[in-house]
Amino acid sequence: MIYQINKGVSKPIVFRGLKAQYIAYLAVGLVLLLIGFAVLYICGLSLWVILPLVLALGTGLFFSVFRLSHRFGEHGLTKHLAKRQLPDLIRCHSRRLFIQLKESSPGGRI
Repeated sequence: MIYQINKGVSKPIVFRGLKAQYIAYLAVGLVLLLIGFAVLYICGLSLWVILPLVLALGTGLFFSVFRLSHRFGEHGLTKHLAKRQLPDLIRCHSRRLFIQLKESSPGGRI
């Protein structure tokens, strides 16, 4: 079975519906699930407790990563998170800031 991973030059990597960085998010999540399984198993927890927990977390990981990939696309999540950091409004109660900017700029212009 052959999967086409890269569709061309300067196009995002798409693998089975996952776009760009979401492939890495899924891979990191799966590695963390594997490490968590190993730690819980070494601690002596029963497999009847560990397996349903890991399966539920893995299912949640798959659904959430695929949902984010389809909702935001290649760069949309980064843009969404960056937009949340912008202030809604900027309040300036004094003209002093603009006067200082005008005086410090070359030629006296803003």
